[in-house]
Amino acid sequence: MTIPHKTMNIRDGKQVSAAGKLLLWLLIASVSCVVSRETAAQDRAGGSIYQHGFFRIETPGIQHEFLMPGVLMSRMECLSRIPEIAFSLLPDTVYETTRQLIHRTYHYQNALKPGTRLITDFYRDIDGLLTFRGGFRRDMPVAGSVKGVPLNISKRWEYITRFDTTETQYGRWGGGMGWTGQPLLIAWPEKMRREFSALDGNFLNKKGGVEIIAGSLSGDIYFLDFETGQETRSAIHTGNPVKGTPMLDPRMNGFLYIGDGVPHTDSFGIHVIDLYRHGPVYFFSGHTDSKAYRLWGAFDSSPLIAGDYLYWPGENGVLYKFLVKDQTLWLVARMVYYAGGEQAAGIESSLAVYKNYGYFGDNHGNIICVNLLTMQPVWYYNNHDDTDASIVVEEAEGIPYLYTATQVDRQGDRGYSRFIKLNGLDGSLLWETKIEAYRVEHYGREFDGGMYATPLLGRNNASGRIYTNIAHTDEEGGGELIALDTGTGEILFRTALASYSWSSPAGLYNEEGDLFIFTGDSNGNVYLICGEEGEVIRRKRVGRNFEASPAVRGNSVIIGSRGREIYR
Repeated sequence: MTIPHKTMNIRDGKQVSAAGKLLLWLLIASVSCVVSRETAAQDRAGGSIYQHGFFRIETPGIQHEFLMPGVLMSRMECLSRIPEIAFSLLPDTVYETTRQLIHRTYHYQNALKPGTRLITDFYRDIDGLLTFRGGFRRDMPVAGSVKGVPLNISKRWEYITRFDTTETQYGRWGGGMGWTGQPLLIAWPEKMRREFSALDGNFLNKKGGVEIIAGSLSGDIYFLDFETGQETRSAIHTGNPVKGTPMLDPRMNGFLYIGDGVPHTDSFGIHVIDLYRHGPVYFFSGHTDSKAYRLWGAFDSSPLIAGDYLYWPGENGVLYKFLVKDQTLWLVARMVYYAGGEQAAGIESSLAVYKNYGYFGDNHGNIICVNLLTMQPVWYYNNHDDTDASIVVEEAEGIPYLYTATQVDRQGDRGYSRFIKLNGLDGSLLWETKIEAYRVEHYGREFDGGMYATPLLGRNNASGRIYTNIAHTDEEGGGELIALDTGTGEILFRTALASYSWSSPAGLYNEEGDLFIFTGDSNGNVYLICGEEGEVIRRKRVGRNFEASPAVRGNSVIIGSRGREIYR
């Protein structure tokens, strides 16, 4: 039996008129606790604040008045009294380093509605992997499990995707999965699963079934049974190659968010799919955004839901904020920026979040912390070169620490991948480790070296370590898995791979808490590596180029390769 669902309504926010601003300046004197907007971003520390409209939000025992759109706090202590976020707010601080940025934030109406949740983390309680590297901190909270010391890698099944032969000015992209892709995994609740109109009958009746959702360079989204590799529902065609990782809405409303990687059609941007109806309900173009400082509308980043808000960085250099509520999606804010003296950069990394702070790097090496409530920069750090890998967040004693590293792009043919650890509250550098890397030619094309992978934080017996793949650590184009001490940045071991890797490592732990790392390389090899000493336990040639990152569940790994294959 199919339960009908409403089509998502789309609302574009309207900017506040000058008359509305003036009237509401008079109103603010009578309002004791307000949430307001700032459009004069050039005066960041004490800039002009404008308001438009207001309504009440009821919380137990407390009455608050908010001025729409409800994103920039003139008195953030008012929000700290709201039970949902009392423990979560970080200060509304702007550090001197942000003066190196030229930025502007646009806010729109309808940003805060009665009952809207501001920064709730819904990923933590879901049985699955719903976004790139699992959730807010991009720290791969979902780990695999093995018994004893695993000695072998065996292929359970192989799925063949469509192969797109379209010739464009950007080449032919084929199928399979590419960088920055990763499969999603979801164990649907029984009631929800029975409401999907397109779900295959065999999977529908399978108790405890887990579904794989994978975006492909063929321009399709595939839905597979984790156990068998068979299709659970028909593929959805987006029209453009999907390089990044889709995101399932963790509020379990059936929405799937997909970003295009390369333009094959005019509908190039963001797609929202309603899995109940098994069809698209929304499209947003980043290619034609007149507010963007950079005209490239790809979305390789994997978005996040925080509270009832969708945050999505684009390669047009814009950080977007949407409100997704009541089957309706509003664009409520966008932040545009560039570093002084530079052209605007694109964002290919996925946003990492700690409380109300969001973190991302871009392809000029700018690392920016944004207050997600205000959509204003908090601090800025210059890491000198292309930073496309996603930032990983680790909390210790109430302080968020950030890990990331660069490619060797703007430095020329030879340089350093700068692996850094930052204090996530103020952007201060704790340590930096330089790893030599090179630009190398493969098959007539030049490829940059350095870090494309998103690092893996160790847990259990591997606590205090972080692991990553570095490409082109020699002039021949080799690669290494490198382990570093999270406290000092000291390199603990370097394990040579048969070929360079852009894929992010994944972890599996045994009953003793020992870590075993699974990773792939650009020549189709997969590895099991001991997390203690870096010894290669097993290497096996399975596919072609593993650019995409793996997803793990139990003692199984799902990974896609360039070409046409997805493997378990």
